[in-house]
Amino acid sequence: MLVLSRKVGDSIKIGDNIEIVVNRISGNRVTIGVDAPKDVRILRGEVELELDDDAVLALTGLMNANAASYSHSAS
Repeated sequence: MLVLSRKVGDSIKIGDNIEIVVNRISGNRVTIGVDAPKDVRILRGEVELELDDDAVLALTGLMNANAASYSHSAS
């Protein structure tokens, strides 16, 4: 992991087409801006984890539904 110190107004470039800009620092909160092409998916870490959990629950539900349908057809 690359760790950088930045000041308000400073930026970080990722590749040729993504830029992260420090907009504001207030106490222990940092506000950043992300300039990236529309086809680049950008999610906060906790949102991505929630999506992963939802996917697991959905798949579990599908597996349980499939298992139930198999057991009904076997009866």
